Amino acid sequence: MSLQYVIDGYNLIHNDNFRPIGAKNIDCRISLLEFIYLKKLCGSSNNQATVVFDGYPPYSPFFYERGNFKVIFSCDISADQRIKDILEKSTNRKNIVVVTDDKEIVFFARQCRAQVEGAGDFLDRAENHVIQSKNPESHLTYTQAHDINEELKKKWLK
Repeated sequence: MSLQYVIDGYNLIHNDNFRPIGAKNIDCRISLLEFIYLKKLCGSSNNQATVVFDGYPPYSPFFYERGNFKVIFSCDISADQRIKDILEKSTNRKNIVVVTDDKEIVFFARQCRAQVEGAGDFLDRAENHVIQSKNPESHLTYTQAHDINEELKKKWLK
């Protein structure tokens, strides 16, 4: 079962946990998309991500093609309304994860029975992923774990 992430783009960009990748002069929207993609914040490559931004694209046509990413600019309506429209039109809302800190969208998504994740929690996955990948030697093999358990049994279960 794959998930569909619907992400409030500017909500993540303005979150304190977002640290752009690359040079400072790069468009922060592209930096956010790269950050999500490279850090694998949406999990499996089977999961889809739709990032919604307010307003119009900075240039036309605006393309970002990586994996299962889709970028939507809300144009004449707000990004909040566009996210609500996506939820309303969806047939399988239980597989949708809405990523935002906007209370109105959170409330609406919960009413639609969609999953909700805060922007900070979503971005924190990158930190957790980095910490785990820095110490691959900290993982024990089955034999090592077995030996440790046997030694502890001898000491504690006398």
